[in-house]
Amino acid sequence: MNNILIAAYPWIKGLHIISVISWMAALFYLPRLMVHHTEQVGLSGETHKIFAMMEFKLAKVIMNPAMMATWIFGLLLVMTPGIVNWDLVWPWLKGASVIAMTVFHIWLMRRMMGFQRGENTVTGKQYRLMNEVPTLLMILIVFSVMVKF
Repeated sequence: MNNILIAAYPWIKGLHIISVISWMAALFYLPRLMVHHTEQVGLSGETHKIFAMMEFKLAKVIMNPAMMATWIFGLLLVMTPGIVNWDLVWPWLKGASVIAMTVFHIWLMRRMMGFQRGENTVTGKQYRLMNEVPTLLMILIVFSVMVKF
């Protein structure tokens, strides 16, 4: 198994990067949709149905599969011999940040399901603030991997 992972490393890394880009794009866009849904559309009517459908498709067709692929390829990278030095801080910080990103993902999914039911308890301003969460986590993740402190 180790030899297979070593041989496939560049392919796995490439697929991991593609998955992360897709996941991050969705994590950035879904809260923005929710801001406009909250502030401009409301929870009923034709435009509400269109926004709810856009949010649902973004979450189910792009965000969920991208997160799963990110996790799968990331775990394969971690299992590849010689890639991670667990004596350093960076893999632990990256791991904690990815878990936090996943918690944010789950939070967004719950908000999306609320919109599907015609419910929302979060303000546009709160969605705007929450939209900064993936940016901060992305900065931690990227610098952890690049600097390897």
